[in-house]
Parts: sequence; C-alpha cells; structure tokens
Amino acid sequence: MRRIAVYPGSFDPITNGHLDVIERATRLFDEVIVAIAENDAKHPLFTLKERREMAAQAIRRWKNVHLDDFSGLLVEYVAARKACAIIRGLRAVSDFEFEFQMALMNRKLNPEIETIFLMPREDYTYLSSRIIKEIARLGGNVDGFVPSWVADALIKKLRDK
Repeated sequence: MRRIAVYPGSFDPITNGHLDVIERATRLFDEVIVAIAENDAKHPLFTLKERREMAAQAIRRWKNVHLDDFSGLLVEYVAARKACAIIRGLRAVSDFEFEFQMALMNRKLNPEIETIFLMPREDYTYLSSRIIKEIARLGGNVDGFVPSWVADALIKKLRDK
C-alpha cells in the first residue's frame, strides 16, 4: 500500500523553507501532495492560480510530489485523497502550540490520520511567507529565501499594487 502524505498550506508565496520540508517528506512517503488552501479569509497576496503556478514550478524536480488545492476541512480532504498523514513544518517553539492544537483536533475528527511535524534546515527556521512579503514590500532583497521566479513575482505583484 502506498504511503501518501498531504502538506497543506496557503503557500503565499512558497518559500525555500516549504521546499525543504517537502524534500524531507519525500524521503518518508511514497507520495506527497502539496495542497494549497483556498482560504480568502486570510487575504492572500497571490491568487490561488498564481500560488499554484509558483508551487508547480518549485515541485517539478520531485517525481513523487503532486500539487492540488482544497477548501473545507483538511481531514476530509486528506481522507478523500487516501492519505495517512498530514505534514506540518515547525520553525520554532512558538509554532508548536498552535500546530499541536490543530493536530489534536484533526485526530479527534479522524483518528486514522496522523500529523507529522518536520523541522526545516536551520537556515530556514526564521522564514515565513509573511516576513518575506514584508521584506519585499519594503524593498529588501528576498533572494535566497524563495526561488528566483517567486522573487520576481513578488516584485511584480507589489509594484502593480
């Protein structure tokens, strides 16, 4: 039986930290689904289509990673995809409390689905999409934090705003 995991997120935009977590997950699972959350309540900078395009380019190097999007309850999506695990990245202790609560709630909703916490490389523990957008908004250089095409898209999006 294939072991499938879902790595959900807004990926607004996808960062090198996200990609590091994806790479780690590919070593543990036969298939990893990067699932972009369709959640307009978060007021994403990039449209769902733009986030999908950036993520698709970023994950094409892995044969066992696929892209999808979802709305609604994550555990329902994970069960529908016949996945056994949810991948969550932990950067710092401050992430843990929220992620732990979500993992426990997801377990309550569907005890068959496990949550796996993966830490990115130390180089990426301080990265977040929110911080990267703020650096770009203030004219800072985001090279090294995101793939080059994401940096270009950020500059263009913020210039056009």
